[in-house]
Amino acid sequence: MPVHPARSWAPSLPSALLLMVPFDVLASLAMDVYLPVLAQMPAALGTSSALVQLTLSGYLLVLGMGQLIFGPLSDRIGRRPVLLGGALLFTSASFALAATQGGGLFLALRMLQALGASAALVATFATVRDVYADTRQGNTIYSLFGSILAFVPALGPILGTLIALSFGWRAIFVMLGVTGLIAMVHAWRGWHETRPAPTPRRRAVLGAVLADAPFRVYTLGFSAAMGSFFVFFSIAPRLLIGVVGLSQLMFSLAFASVALVMIVVTRFAGRFVACWGVAGCCARGALVMMSGAVLLAICTWLLPSSLVTLLVPMWVIAIGIVMTVSVTANGALAGFADNAGAAVALYYCIQGVLVAGLGTFWVLFLGGDSAWPLVAQALVVPAACLLGLVRLRRDGLQ
Repeated sequence: MPVHPARSWAPSLPSALLLMVPFDVLASLAMDVYLPVLAQMPAALGTSSALVQLTLSGYLLVLGMGQLIFGPLSDRIGRRPVLLGGALLFTSASFALAATQGGGLFLALRMLQALGASAALVATFATVRDVYADTRQGNTIYSLFGSILAFVPALGPILGTLIALSFGWRAIFVMLGVTGLIAMVHAWRGWHETRPAPTPRRRAVLGAVLADAPFRVYTLGFSAAMGSFFVFFSIAPRLLIGVVGLSQLMFSLAFASVALVMIVVTRFAGRFVACWGVAGCCARGALVMMSGAVLLAICTWLLPSSLVTLLVPMWVIAIGIVMTVSVTANGALAGFADNAGAAVALYYCIQGVLVAGLGTFWVLFLGGDSAWPLVAQALVVPAACLLGLVRLRRDGLQ
């Protein structure tokens, strides 16, 4: 397949978003759209609650780790075949999940679904880097994608609840399959190759990417933000349904209030970046997350668990999440024009491991029936990112 110059693709921004956004949305939506019906699935699949819970954290791990394969592969064979192959795998696995009867097979298919999402996601971000590097449109797309990764998981449980109540929980995976099929057909028609032409000096640069200080700091920032959200949706069902006593629908609506906050803040993300720059926006986002963590600690220490004591601090943390994820991809990937696929792969691989690993550690160590895991995640990891930004500025790298 011929490789075209990187900038020759460049459709209008709305057309580009119509091509790209579905894959970003699906990768995030599939993560936890079935969260409100987890309690029903062990009996339906004849398996344990622990295995069903593993389908959440396992998806996130594979989503990140798989990009170590697909990032360099997209640099070698192109973005289009990786994207279409990933979309086909995601779609096929989604339809198979809807028909699965056993827990072990369900878990295996979830891992295949995550691999497909991983391939599509890395090809999408590499295409953005190919076509829109160092442009205002690129900043807009990065901001939108970062916000999608934050607020789609908040909206997903509401969608999952409505589908499950109307058609049963298996219809959730039919919806993912149908949506993936539509996105794949659209991409087949309109997604042209954007990989830069190979040069004699092109080679795998995972080591060079890891050695880049801005890459490490901004990847940690993304992990701090998404890790906070991961811990929130890990403890929220046990707190809001098990402790507070909300129904599934009320739980989903409460969950969606976090998404509403993120949507509102996203409208101002461009202004934040224009005013404070990438580093300044990331630093302020870390500080806001830490402020929310302090507020949550005070509420948890002094007041009984309730909808208000969890949600109000989470709204503050959500503001910081959007401010952070709106700029971290741009900050982390700015120095990698010729190997964008490898850089994107490592970016998502590291954050996937950090989010799932640290998030699971906090939940297991501090207990998933309290808010303390969220306090720890939203306080410790953003503080580490903030220290990294200070060091970048001191070393003249920002």
